[in-house]
Amino acid sequence: MINADARKGADLFIPLVLKMRDFMQKRLRDSVRAKELMMEQGADAIAAAARTIALAVSSGNKLMVCGNGGSAADAQHVAAEFVNRFMIDRPPLAAVALTCDTSILTSVGNDFAYEQVFEKQVLALGRKGDVLLAISTSGASANVILAAEAARELGVTVVALTGRNGGVLAEKADIAINVPVEATPHIQEAHLLAEHLICWLVDEILHGRFKEEAQ
Repeated sequence: MINADARKGADLFIPLVLKMRDFMQKRLRDSVRAKELMMEQGADAIAAAARTIALAVSSGNKLMVCGNGGSAADAQHVAAEFVNRFMIDRPPLAAVALTCDTSILTSVGNDFAYEQVFEKQVLALGRKGDVLLAISTSGASANVILAAEAARELGVTVVALTGRNGGVLAEKADIAINVPVEATPHIQEAHLLAEHLICWLVDEILHGRFKEEAQ
């Protein structure tokens, strides 16, 4: 909604407004297409990831999540949905974002290397039967790849959220969900959809319509 004064000023720039509207419509179409491609190629992987995570947390294991930048925010977002709630009130589910403890992140980065900030946490916290959700829009984030390698060594299942061609991270994963487009913002937007679908499916597997079928 635009108030009258703002609209009066905007009328002076109608050609620019029209160009901006076209730009936004193009970005919207590209974002929708990124999600469509992810679902066309990765719906089964999303379902497998949700079932794997549901079985892990219902058996006393946990979900660990890591990523950089916007993917770090996603990691915290997902962990919050598990520990608190997503769509229904249910008992808390064990999940931890490996992106939050600044003392760990800065000490490992300072004493060793930034590439090891997630790997060391996986080695310290990971147990066989846990799941690592590793997020990288490029599939090439060195610290996320090292975390995935450490997880596999421990018997931790690796679910990767990637973009473009999947990169090395997709190769390291047990389950890879890829968004096969180049634009990072649209990869991130599709990742958020995948993350919400995983949370939603886990709720339904543990407490809803898929409970009996998933046992």
